[in-house]
Amino acid sequence: MKILLDTHIAIWTVLDSEELSDVAKTMILDENNEIYYSAASI
Repeated sequence: MKILLDTHIAIWTVLDSEELSDVAKTMILDENNEIYYSAASI
């Protein structure tokens, strides 16, 4: 699955924030998924 992260989700992922749901964490960490984010997020 291809997943596009918006800026705050990308930040929450990097910071391992509690704001990020367990479902989202599982999807993002699944090696079968392709994670994308905007260059503007950087």
